[in-house]
Amino acid sequence: MSLFVEYTEPIWRNLDMRALSVDEFYLYLQSGYHKESYLYSLSDECYTCPYTRVKALPSAGVAEPLNLNSAFGLNFKIFENDQGHYAYDNVSSLCWLRRTDLQEFGVYNLTLQANGTCTFAVDKPGVPINYAFLAVFVLVAALLIALKLVSCAWRCYRYDEAAAAADSIGAAATKATQRKRLRSLDTFRGLSIVLMIFVNSGGGGFAWIEHAAWNGLHLADLVFPSFLWIMGVCIPLSVKSQLSRGNSKTSICLRILWRSIKLFAIGLCLNSMGGTKLEHLRLMGVLQRFGVAFLVVGVLHTLCSRREPISPQRSWQRAVHDVCLFSGELAVLLALVATYLGLTFGLQVPGCPRGYLGPGGKHDYVAHPKCIGGAAGYVDLQVLGNTHIFQHPTAKHVYDSTAFDPEGVFGCILSVVQVLLGGFAGVTLLVHPTWQSRIRRWLLLSVLLGLIGGALCGFSREGGAIPVNKNLWSLSYVCVTVSLALVILSLLYYFIDVRESWSWSGFPFTQCGMNAIVMYVGHSVLHSMLPWHWHIGEMNTHFMRLLEATWNTLLWVGIALYLDAQEFYYSL
Repeated sequence: MSLFVEYTEPIWRNLDMRALSVDEFYLYLQSGYHKESYLYSLSDECYTCPYTRVKALPSAGVAEPLNLNSAFGLNFKIFENDQGHYAYDNVSSLCWLRRTDLQEFGVYNLTLQANGTCTFAVDKPGVPINYAFLAVFVLVAALLIALKLVSCAWRCYRYDEAAAAADSIGAAATKATQRKRLRSLDTFRGLSIVLMIFVNSGGGGFAWIEHAAWNGLHLADLVFPSFLWIMGVCIPLSVKSQLSRGNSKTSICLRILWRSIKLFAIGLCLNSMGGTKLEHLRLMGVLQRFGVAFLVVGVLHTLCSRREPISPQRSWQRAVHDVCLFSGELAVLLALVATYLGLTFGLQVPGCPRGYLGPGGKHDYVAHPKCIGGAAGYVDLQVLGNTHIFQHPTAKHVYDSTAFDPEGVFGCILSVVQVLLGGFAGVTLLVHPTWQSRIRRWLLLSVLLGLIGGALCGFSREGGAIPVNKNLWSLSYVCVTVSLALVILSLLYYFIDVRESWSWSGFPFTQCGMNAIVMYVGHSVLHSMLPWHWHIGEMNTHFMRLLEATWNTLLWVGIALYLDAQEFYYSL
């Protein structure tokens, strides 16, 4: 099927085109130079990196073709002499080329002329990769239409007026009961878990969907912080409900502790799927960070909550009432931010410059090869040990970096801040009685945090004092992701809870959000099994990978809908 979307000839100039993977192309190298020369390359994704040696070019001859990656623009330099593994800008080259138009399954010619100049030619054009989205959309739409027609036919065949009337009355009663529950919160959570399953399934192999190598914000980088943030939104609602039922703060805190322990334990179990050797077990992870953040924020908010909040009498008091109620958590939030900044820019890491935020390896022209993450990497290494942290971070294949844990101990500081900011949005729900005042509050905070995050990163990927970085869970990353989350929640709240534009059964993200932990653990355990995961051929096109990831995701959406139909809901 992938032939019709990303078609390429099976053989081209004796090259096996199907041996290429996604975002790969062939590069023919030819030299007319009088002596052996050396080709070096540099990806646009690698910031302030030296060129890396690729291949020696024989004098007046043709080298074996290379297969290179086309996901990002590439820079080529050819040197007269061998510069070692890395080549730097202070050494002059015979020629330099930069290409941003390289495509998957393309064949290109790079020729070094006798006079030392370079020419670049297209031997075979590549294939467009974005048509895969259109093809998968058409297939999914056709599948959903077919399922809808089958469902309608089945209902017509089994039609019973009495049963239909009973179902209608039951649906109306259920809808009236559910109206008290903010469906937008479940929808936001469901949207986050569905997107998490999609990106964890590969996301079709598209670079902009996968996690950024270091600095920057890709689609996958929005998932985890959104999930943490919406957990924070729900904490004040849950605590308020338990207090109103007469539960003591001690019992609430114990329940929060028990849930946090279960989250941490499940995360450890999932980490052991790659092997059960305790000396190499990764200690931290996604659910572990959930457990830590939930414990801190849940207990803190419980202790700071009042059973009977004092209603403000003056208009200006009502305007800042949520801030006043949140003052205890706000003080802790500011203290955590100060602690994070103090350690990040004040801790002296052996062999590293103070305040270093880079990925180490060949970043900054190999000036600090073992300083990945600066203070964050150093603290995690000292607390967890090298064998208990993540060994294959996203920066490793781009920057040749060492081990680093993107869900480590140090990053928990600002993850707690992320959840606290969600908690403030939840307090806004409790304090402000009208939907207009709630949305106004959320959007105002969104603009404020967006400006702070933009200022910290200099409104750029690599600039500013604190770049947006998911691996470090940087302060700018927290501000930007919370800003986006507030906008999305405002839209969902307006259309779902205020306007009721979508019916409960017609918006599957809601059902997914009501069984999020089942979907997360289930997809983590069953990901490599049929029918969720499959291979057809080499799976070397974006279309096939996108189709498999979409299929995997839709199966879990279907499971969530089935569990909702059975009225089965599980939470820790």
